[in-house]
Amino acid sequence: MLKGKRAYLKKLTSNLNVKSVDVGKELEGTTPPSVFIGSWNYPKVYAGPMIAPMQGDISIMDMPESWIREKKTQEDIIGYRLSLVRGKQTVGIQDFDNSFVGKLQEISLASNSIESEAEFGSRPRGLSFSDETAPHGPSALIEKFDIESVKWDRALEKVYYDSDFKAAEATIDLHSKGIPFSNIQKAFSVGTMGIEKNRKLVPTRWSITACDTILADNLLKEVRNYDIMDSYRVYEFSSLNNYYAVLLIPTEWQYEWMEAFLQVLRKEELIFADHELNGGKKEYSKVGGCYYTCKMAVLEALAREKKQAGAIVLREAYNGYVPLGVFNVRENVRSAMNEIPREFEDMKTALNYIDTKLKLPLDKFKNESTLLQDLIRSRQTTLDGFFKV
Repeated sequence: MLKGKRAYLKKLTSNLNVKSVDVGKELEGTTPPSVFIGSWNYPKVYAGPMIAPMQGDISIMDMPESWIREKKTQEDIIGYRLSLVRGKQTVGIQDFDNSFVGKLQEISLASNSIESEAEFGSRPRGLSFSDETAPHGPSALIEKFDIESVKWDRALEKVYYDSDFKAAEATIDLHSKGIPFSNIQKAFSVGTMGIEKNRKLVPTRWSITACDTILADNLLKEVRNYDIMDSYRVYEFSSLNNYYAVLLIPTEWQYEWMEAFLQVLRKEELIFADHELNGGKKEYSKVGGCYYTCKMAVLEALAREKKQAGAIVLREAYNGYVPLGVFNVRENVRSAMNEIPREFEDMKTALNYIDTKLKLPLDKFKNESTLLQDLIRSRQTTLDGFFKV
């Protein structure tokens, strides 16, 4: 399923009529701050900064937490991201004596935008869209790279110097202090946290899922100790050609993610789904990183309320949708969980309500579901037994 989904999303972006920023072999500009670590040829990877050909505070270009909250349009976000030029060098994942890697670490720890200068081996070209990571503009091998002096974020700096602090514990600690997810993920990716001998560069795509998973697993340990919610709730949110419905059910933790792509490319109606029961998920999700980022966002809200519940999450993507990375799921679900929910006495009425908001009939989601079907079946069995008494 994952290969099929990736192939489909790649097809969505193959004919996009968009242009990235045009720059020459020399670039004076600013990094938001932003770094990107590729996964190809791991443990030798392409790593480097992302720089925009402009001056001043451009932090908005790499701060996805603000895009949904500030109602940025899809065009705004694509404009930000395609203005970022990706420089890259091949480095080993533990080449921390490399001065270039040291500069990438400084960038990941920075509290604000940094003036930067780069010389490329050739003129940067192309652009990149992905279902996992945010888009970026043209790229090229970087031959020379300099940055101005960097002011570090104090919380990130403290973690950097604590070489006995495990990376997972540092991730949880920074999240508890309100450090934005994107800042934590960048620091994780560039090896600025963790026990010193274990530190390494982590490809950006992998580091996003790793941070989502670390936070979700920790939040779930907390949520398991809370009382179970006593009603059915539906949380909703729409943005960037997506609709999200989060159904919380009064059970111990269990979770299903279902996403439908409706006539985005032509006349297709595609649904991808995955789930876990109370014991959690052992293997990597067949739908990719969106599964983990949604799970984290839901558990974050449950922990905040000190309640336990099961969660069924439905997403519809409509014509005009463009893959922008899993931040799109995380921040939309976070926004949904901050809305006032609708409450229902039973699952049937909750699902009937969701059905009125979907463009695709709910039965089509049910046909692709495992957990939702099981829940409906178990409740019907319980009712049948009740009426036979």
